[in-house]
Amino acid sequence: MRRVEHVMGFPVSLRIDDEGDFDAAADAVFVWLRQVDDRFSPFKPDSEVSRYGRGELAQGGLSADLTEVLGLCADLRGATGGAFDVRLPGRDFDPCAVVKGWSVQRAAELLTAAGARRFCLNAGGDVVVSGGPWRVGIRHPEQADRLCAVLAVTDAAVATSGGYERGDHILDGRTGRPATGLLSLTVLAPTLTEADATATAAFALGADGPAWAAARTGCEVFAVDTARRVIRTPGIPVA
Repeated sequence: MRRVEHVMGFPVSLRIDDEGDFDAAADAVFVWLRQVDDRFSPFKPDSEVSRYGRGELAQGGLSADLTEVLGLCADLRGATGGAFDVRLPGRDFDPCAVVKGWSVQRAAELLTAAGARRFCLNAGGDVVVSGGPWRVGIRHPEQADRLCAVLAVTDAAVATSGGYERGDHILDGRTGRPATGLLSLTVLAPTLTEADATATAAFALGADGPAWAAARTGCEVFAVDTARRVIRTPGIPVA
């Protein structure tokens, strides 16, 4: 089965290759993602994230999910020396860099729990797959109609950070200015929670990002720097 819906501001596509009826599981995936959008969007004034950002919710009154997300954000801030930070001067509290991968990974786990064994869940270009190998393309950071590479991915996740879609939206929390040094950075990891957050944090680190990401457990890296050089770890599964 195949389904595409627009959630959280980007298209989410689901493909399940297993035999059987997975309509209910697919429904659960999109219900969950819409719930996440309602609860975690910093663009919705009544969301839990917005209310927490305005100081209307005490730490002890947060949901278990937001508490988990805040823990992940704090870990990344510490690991990057402040380059990754969801509390930047002049900006509202915004944990979207962690929420996206975390929520889509949870959605993938709903599919696995429903018995799906071969599927691909693509959320705005960040992908988690089960079974495989699946072929996952890495977009060229300067030419939208070209790929830098194609990865052969089995039971893993791939996420890319860069400025080619939304401009200089990733800031270096140490300076408050747009991150520099890289055009794009892709991370392959066991989960999309890890892949997406690591890709964003590494991009914020700039030129030091690829080495930092590669040192994280289970992560492989494919990056293009501003000199148009490709940096990739030996274990990146180029098809």
